Amino acid sequence: MTLIGIDTGGTFTDFVLWREGAIRTHKVLSTSDAPERAILQGIAELGLDPQELRVVHGSTVATNAVLEGKGVRTLYVANRGLRDVLTIGRQARADLYDLQPPPRTPPVPRALCIETGGRLAADATWVEPLTQADLDDFRAKVAQLAPEAVAINLLFSYLDDSAERALADALPSDLFVSRSSEVLPLTGEYERGIATWINAWVGPVVAGYLDRLAAGLPGARVSVMQSSGEAVAADQTARHAARLLLSGPAGGLAGAAFAAAAEKDSPRLLSFDMGGTSTDVALIDGEPRLTTSGRIAGYPVALPMVDMHTIGAGGGSIAQVDAGGILLVGPESAGASPGPACYGRGGTRPTVTDANLVLGRLDPEGFLGGRMRLDVAAAREALGGVARQLGLAVEETALGILRIANEHMARALRVISVQRGLDPRGFTLTSFGGAGGLHVCALAEALEMSQALVPVHAGVLSALGMLVAPAGRTLTRTRLGLIAELGDQEVAAALQALADQAAAELAREGWEPDGLRIERSLDLRYRGQSHTLNLAWSSVQAAIEGFHARHQAAYGHRLELPVELVNLRVRARGPLPGLRLPELEAEAALVASRDLFAYGCDAPVPVISREAVAQRASVSGPAIIADAVSTTWLAPGWAARLDGCGNLQLSRMAA
Repeated sequence: MTLIGIDTGGTFTDFVLWREGAIRTHKVLSTSDAPERAILQGIAELGLDPQELRVVHGSTVATNAVLEGKGVRTLYVANRGLRDVLTIGRQARADLYDLQPPPRTPPVPRALCIETGGRLAADATWVEPLTQADLDDFRAKVAQLAPEAVAINLLFSYLDDSAERALADALPSDLFVSRSSEVLPLTGEYERGIATWINAWVGPVVAGYLDRLAAGLPGARVSVMQSSGEAVAADQTARHAARLLLSGPAGGLAGAAFAAAAEKDSPRLLSFDMGGTSTDVALIDGEPRLTTSGRIAGYPVALPMVDMHTIGAGGGSIAQVDAGGILLVGPESAGASPGPACYGRGGTRPTVTDANLVLGRLDPEGFLGGRMRLDVAAAREALGGVARQLGLAVEETALGILRIANEHMARALRVISVQRGLDPRGFTLTSFGGAGGLHVCALAEALEMSQALVPVHAGVLSALGMLVAPAGRTLTRTRLGLIAELGDQEVAAALQALADQAAAELAREGWEPDGLRIERSLDLRYRGQSHTLNLAWSSVQAAIEGFHARHQAAYGHRLELPVELVNLRVRARGPLPGLRLPELEAEAALVASRDLFAYGCDAPVPVISREAVAQRASVSGPAIIADAVSTTWLAPGWAARLDGCGNLQLSRMAA
């Protein structure tokens, strides 16, 4: 079948088609009100027959529903006395020294939080069994409140899920139901409850979207990227909607790792994915890192997801002057409609993209390979209002906008590197997303980095990443106890049970157990601690010794305390898709170029196609390197060369 990766972004929906060893890329403007419309439009423009397609899709539907508060009416079910757990949370202030924090709307209105029996103790004995009277009362309350989804979160349900199952079985079949023992069977009733509620809250939204997409693609095999970087069949996705919150960004990191692996010595990457609305930054050392401490819209999401930091800075970020006369950039975005002023779709407010165009860093005739013309006059007019407020020339205002946007992104890159004790100078800055190449040199300079990488197909790299990510599952389960007392056999058996569950789920998608790659690991801590460290499993003795060493490396000390097992983790992945970046064909390289005037440059700046760089040993900045899906601004003091697969390798020249 023909493979196609699709990434739905805030401004563009990206397509990467893989057929008979050749890659074809495409972009269409996103349709935020109905994301499937842009997907169907792009597939039609590519002239593809859905019955011949295998689609791997990165969806923002779950993310947007959470960020915009557009989930469905959801009922939260807890044990008696615990209906307010999601509202109380951990009682931690976002700003430690803010004594008057603004009130926050509870995740679930109190009227939609109900209590019932079925309470377990920590040793799995019943404190309050679930009775028939509880079930009858539960049915009556559900009928009265008329929710569209129900989230069930009972204490210690990961030890015994029978009460949660009984409650779920008592509900009408047309209700969307999430059980904490299925969504996140881990200790911590607050984090488990948030994950279960989010899963129920946005599950029907995701299900409706996937149903509409499937109706528009009859016969296609559709998978969706999970936040952990593995694909899951679309017909199993709605039940695990909370696992899709970083669907698109996970594809970008998979694509970056894939592109970098084309080099003989795959470098350590500090990546930034700059789209139209936001920028995601992450570290990639061989493969993307995972975390269970992510947050979405301020809520903790303890499900496995790629470890990244996101800010509201993108090509569509709007610039404005505040009441104090200070220039602000973002987080508000022009999105896809109307988009930046230069898109000619009715936008009038100045954006980062407009600033790049006014400064001559974008080719108005060659944007997206010439498929979209940019309106320089509209961009200048949009920036003119801000320029008059600041008393500056339009070009100076544009330069100020870029400096502020760059500082926002540089700060985010420092969060993911310097604030974790890592020197960014030991990494290669890797930019992708539609706007990333315009800022890569400035950001590398801000972090004193000398090497940068702009992967081939950088403007659609998340869509490419969808194609190279394997099918998989990442499962977790709490198993509390001193690990020395459990023994090798008991721990291995518990991990094998999780591995069997993952293999069974993947078998339903057609993956044979013999072809799966299984990674087993443990979350460990010293007895009395609350935070854990994750270590690969081999034996109890190795886990204890490894934990002491890891704790020493991470925190500078080790304790003479017993080591406690908290969680079991299994990551099962199918075979890696056998895709390779095709070698660049020199005879297909374009050598034609033209010149543009760029602000701050004494001479005209050449506009060179990415393919044409292959005709030269290297290109020195300033220069504009363009391709069908993105543009790279090669700043003065930088040189670029093209590797055999079309990746742009940037180096800072000696002063």
